[in-house]
Amino acid sequence: MSSDETPNVPTPSHSRAAVREKAQQVNAQQSRARIMRRVIIAVVAIVVVGAAGGAVAWAVGSAVSKPSLSPSNLKDDGVEVTKGDLASARAASTPTPSPSSAAAPSATASSTPTPDPTSSSGPVDIHVYVDYLSPGAGDFERANAKQLATWVDQEAATVTYHPVALLTANSNGTKYSLRAASAAACVAARQPDVFYAYNHALLIDQPKQDTDGKSDKELVKLAVDSGVKDAEGMRGCVEDGTYDSWVKDVTQRAVDGPLPGSKKAALSGAPTIVVNGQVYAGSLTDAAEFSQFVLSVASDSYYGTPGPTITPTPSPTVTP
Repeated sequence: MSSDETPNVPTPSHSRAAVREKAQQVNAQQSRARIMRRVIIAVVAIVVVGAAGGAVAWAVGSAVSKPSLSPSNLKDDGVEVTKGDLASARAASTPTPSPSSAAAPSATASSTPTPDPTSSSGPVDIHVYVDYLSPGAGDFERANAKQLATWVDQEAATVTYHPVALLTANSNGTKYSLRAASAAACVAARQPDVFYAYNHALLIDQPKQDTDGKSDKELVKLAVDSGVKDAEGMRGCVEDGTYDSWVKDVTQRAVDGPLPGSKKAALSGAPTIVVNGQVYAGSLTDAAEFSQFVLSVASDSYYGTPGPTITPTPSPTVTP
């Protein structure tokens, strides 16, 4: 008996045609998918390259729009103290630059002879490199500020302070050395007659190493207390880090050397005090010893002959 339930199987030729058609459809779909993926990858690449180019252009534009600034009226990358600066410091509400009570005995008139201001070799040239986080820089300032001011008043010496940043990594990530030196540069640029008072205040009221140091707000307040009149402008200068690049540049130049007046000396620590090109290697807390060193250097400059030995075994603080 015949049955109608036999499936309707296509003939072999029809089956091969159907397979070819199906394969063509699949190939077409895969081709379209590959093309789409290539288009997407190309678009993403264009976007990425465009974004990178935009970032580079922004960085370059920012560098051009914010050039590395430096305070005006500098002397060998430092700020020279003048009689007018001393007068402003005395008139400011901050303490008048003077040694602390501990250093007072070594800063009396009898123990701090003044270099001869009439020497034909001219005033003694003193450069003081200070990092505002360096305890030694504070010690030197407390012991010698009074006699340095006296020498400037009597035109026996020129004194130039150099804010540097060697201890930027020693303030819990706040970069206090850099910020404080940059703030000092802000004062030197905006109101130079107040720089000496501000520099002195930063040195006698130092934070300890491995602490956060003073905040930007505190640095601005100290500047105002020292005599800066434009508090808002000072705030903007400090918060923007206007002179950060300048501080980094001058610090590197000092590290590379040579320091002013010397042939080989370079900065390796702060404070570093250079007198007529010679690096002071004595006590940072003994004003009489520093005064003797200055007199010895002045004598060498005047007579052109070696002066008396200041310390039995001087050991330079910087590598020649």
